[in-house]
Amino acid sequence: MKPIAQAVEEPTPHGIAATVARLITSGDLAPGDRLPTVRELALDLRVSPATVSHAWQALSGVGLIVSRGRSGSFVMATPRKWLPPRFQGLAGQLEATRLDLSSGTPDPQLLPALGPALSRVAERAGTASYLDQPVIPELEAVLRSSWPYAVETITVVDGALDALSRAMESVIHFGDRVVVEDPGFPPIFDLLDHIGAVRVPVGLDEYGMRPDLLAEALTLRPSAILLQPRAQNPTGRSLTTARAEELASVIRRSRHASDAIVIEDDHSGEIAIARDVSLGRWLPGQVLHIRSFSKSHGPDLRIAALGGPTDLIERLVARRILGPGWTSRMLQRILYDLLIDSTSISAVNDARRIYRSRQQRLSGALAAHGVTLPPSDGINTWVEVADERAAIVQLAAAGIRVAAGTPFEASISGNFVRVTAGLVRSDFDSIAEHLAAAARA
Repeated sequence: MKPIAQAVEEPTPHGIAATVARLITSGDLAPGDRLPTVRELALDLRVSPATVSHAWQALSGVGLIVSRGRSGSFVMATPRKWLPPRFQGLAGQLEATRLDLSSGTPDPQLLPALGPALSRVAERAGTASYLDQPVIPELEAVLRSSWPYAVETITVVDGALDALSRAMESVIHFGDRVVVEDPGFPPIFDLLDHIGAVRVPVGLDEYGMRPDLLAEALTLRPSAILLQPRAQNPTGRSLTTARAEELASVIRRSRHASDAIVIEDDHSGEIAIARDVSLGRWLPGQVLHIRSFSKSHGPDLRIAALGGPTDLIERLVARRILGPGWTSRMLQRILYDLLIDSTSISAVNDARRIYRSRQQRLSGALAAHGVTLPPSDGINTWVEVADERAAIVQLAAAGIRVAAGTPFEASISGNFVRVTAGLVRSDFDSIAEHLAAAARA
């Protein structure tokens, strides 16, 4: 017990929590180790039990320790073994906190109501044949009318990650090199590790993937290029039409990328301010474009559209027939209803405007406290900090949870945290003050 007290340099809640966090990170405290009681450590440090209790709450809030009642507090074991590695980093903690800005999920208050759509769906689900077309014609027509380019074939799958997984497994093989955004979406890295592919990180600027770095990466002959055209997760950056055309030109000119498939994950398109853009406008034969409706219409709908060249889509559909077969046509009809219903359309439009306002208000408040950020689209923003762990612990002490930046990094690039700004409904200045202080911690 004494080593903790001896290592504490600043006997405040933040100082105690930061010391224990460092001991856990260094391995001096191992998963499952029992920690001193609040009273024991308070006595060793000559502080009040409330001071140690606040430190323990901060550490519990970021998932570093867990309380087991009378048995005491313990260093948290590796969480949820069934989760892929970077998902564990994202899942982090399930303990309650005052304000959770770590989830990357939409504000449930801004999702369109499902009741009216459900009331208009047939009472019985059914299909004439297991071999019916996987997409209902009405939904396909609506999807085509708003697709960012003239796509050959569209299918529907069970969410953006299902689309990414199936697209990647169709075109990427063990040992292939794959261009990824850095930072990028952690489950994409997990999927590539599962396939056995080699990541080729390409950095971003305020307009998305950098063309000069992409040109350099293409000399390694990648089989695929993965990017998020709008509201990139975690940075919130969106491609402009000019940048998308520039990236397409780099790919078209490269003698090493003539067969490379571009997989685009437009996961937040319906709530992004940026215009819908796809490299498919210039490279229709090389693009698989994914459009998810989770953040705009509800994560539990589990529906995403996937469009691209007929041969690639039909190969994917054929493989899916031997698994789930198709995405529930009942769910497809619910989505179709939401996409054409004027009330639902207005709700999504309002959500887009509100998310934009929240991003701007938080960014403005952060600037007032000395932290300047590039413009962010959608619901997430990417904040550079002096020390990732210290920032997370300090925010947890204030009852604010954010996502650690490490799982999002394809290469070692710095200290960041991802903040789901779309979930900040009020108290912008107070939250920005905490974020700014944590950024300097």
